Amino acid sequence: MTTADDPYEVRAETPSVESYLRLRPAAGLSPMTEEAARAGLPNSWYAVTVLHREEPVGMGRVIGDGGCFFQVVDICVTPEHQGRGLGRRIMAALVGELERRAPAGAYVSLIADGDARYLYEKFGFVPTAPASVGMYLRR
Repeated sequence: MTTADDPYEVRAETPSVESYLRLRPAAGLSPMTEEAARAGLPNSWYAVTVLHREEPVGMGRVIGDGGCFFQVVDICVTPEHQGRGLGRRIMAALVGELERRAPAGAYVSLIADGDARYLYEKFGFVPTAPASVGMYLRR
């Protein structure tokens, strides 16, 4: 719920395909195809959408197998709404849900772009290197 002092609402809901396709590139993340978004979004383990006067301006998701492995993805806030603590609120919601529902010993990972690592460190995330190195394959 928004108030006069806080016009933002962090809702526990997966963003719509349309919002997802708009938010990622607007916030500097790589664009995804509509086909990929339609297939992937319903498989979110947990997701939040940040609304400003009912307009989606940010989001974050957790994906994974529900037991052993989880990955935090799609953390983004559009540039005109950055610097207001919304990234922290997104992460707090996601980490809070992981703490409530993920089994003890589950491995939770993420890829930190640039200075975002400082935000993630506040939630207990630590670099994997040099013990391991994150890798990817884009199709």
